[in-house]
Amino acid sequence: MSEPAPRWEWRSFGRVFGEAVARFEKLTPDSVHESDEIYLLSDAGDNVKVRDALMDIKVLREVNADGLEQWTPVMKAGFPLAAADAKKVLESLHIPVPPTVRATYTLDEFLAQFAAPGGAIRAVKVHKRRTRYTVSGCMAELSDVTANGKPTRTIAVESENAAEVIGAVRELGLGGYRNTSYPRGLVGLIDDEPERYAVIDAGTNSIKFHIGECDRAGRWRTVIDRAELTRLGEGLAQRGAINDTALERTLTAIADMVDEATRHGVRAIAAVGTAGLRSASNTREVVAVIRKRAGVNIEVISGEEEGRLAYLAAKSGLALDTGSLVVFDTGGGSSQFTFGHDASVDERFSVEVGAVRYTERYKLDGAVSSGVLREAMAAIAGDLSRIDSRPVPDALVGMGGAITNITAVKHQLASYDPAVVQGTVLDRAEIDRQIELYRARDADARCSIVGLQPKRAEVILAGACIIRTVMEKLGKDSLTVSDRGLRHGVLAERFSS
Repeated sequence: MSEPAPRWEWRSFGRVFGEAVARFEKLTPDSVHESDEIYLLSDAGDNVKVRDALMDIKVLREVNADGLEQWTPVMKAGFPLAAADAKKVLESLHIPVPPTVRATYTLDEFLAQFAAPGGAIRAVKVHKRRTRYTVSGCMAELSDVTANGKPTRTIAVESENAAEVIGAVRELGLGGYRNTSYPRGLVGLIDDEPERYAVIDAGTNSIKFHIGECDRAGRWRTVIDRAELTRLGEGLAQRGAINDTALERTLTAIADMVDEATRHGVRAIAAVGTAGLRSASNTREVVAVIRKRAGVNIEVISGEEEGRLAYLAAKSGLALDTGSLVVFDTGGGSSQFTFGHDASVDERFSVEVGAVRYTERYKLDGAVSSGVLREAMAAIAGDLSRIDSRPVPDALVGMGGAITNITAVKHQLASYDPAVVQGTVLDRAEIDRQIELYRARDADARCSIVGLQPKRAEVILAGACIIRTVMEKLGKDSLTVSDRGLRHGVLAERFSS
């Protein structure tokens, strides 16, 4: 009898799968199966289980560049299990074969000898309810799973054709989810490993990276939160396109973040792009290069969506439950505004007011005269006319790299501390003090200011001018700083149950 053809498999475990479950619900199931199985797990074994009274082994043959795994069934043996088959099981689990082995084993005898509590093999009782579909020519499966009494869900896609598997995964909206084998997924479940998710925010000036982990009670904890200033939008205003040098800097940063996310065992990565990628003429080519070389697909979101997600992050992080609220997020290429009250969003929009464009236009990376500063602020005020004549809000919240850097300078933070920055109140006098601090120095001299990231020294003056203008136009003498930004909003929206 010939060996069954190997199949490429993709699988993910967890409680949250974005839009994938809703997409399954629109399809007609091919079949529904329920089964009780026993998985045999070791530190570095293949897929070994007992199903339908058969010892069932699948061996991992290959992992391709897309992270798909090619598995081949190599054994289905009944009980009592012959000695030769028992040895194959141990070899597949990478467990040393003892000098003496029984001639045959019942299931209970095998488990008693090799999978006793505290041994190298763990026996896990698994109940599955598998609903199968056909997606892009592939078998796709949505399963409810209980392992040693602990529930989870898993989605799988498999086919002999690897390209078809990738296509089906993307059709289901799961392109950012990482492939996790059944043995590895079960280990994470029974060991109560927290579910980790990553967000990459590709902005005009900086690439922000966040990993959060969610426990079974739905509480989030930050694992990593950092940013790399790559100046993706350098020269964009003049050329209308992202240049190769800026792309290479950004690509290197994103690839490092993807590698770091993988090392931390994240289940999915969501990547979003903002103003620079919205406005560049070569966005499609840039996104394709990043997808090919860094293995992550960047979704370019609208300014309105960016504002909505930032508003969600600010409200949840600062517990602003009542009253009128304006949240603004100023970046390198644009600023997003969201106006709301209580739990409602009334209006959200994006304007092309960003620190990079004014830095380049008025050479604000160097020391400038008071006259040049007034000219730059007048231009900013004109470009922010959309927020003129608005009612004064009960609360104004600012976020983004300029705001958090200004806050770090206020507190003289030699090492950035998000707990200190979050919730800080900045008044106009402090913003004016820092504007003068930066105006009188070029970028090199600004690098000596405690709290200021050296890579942000070129654009900090323009950022401060934008913040000061927003406060004046909205009639607020102070604002509250949110260290949480777009990335936190994406995390909550995409991955919270």
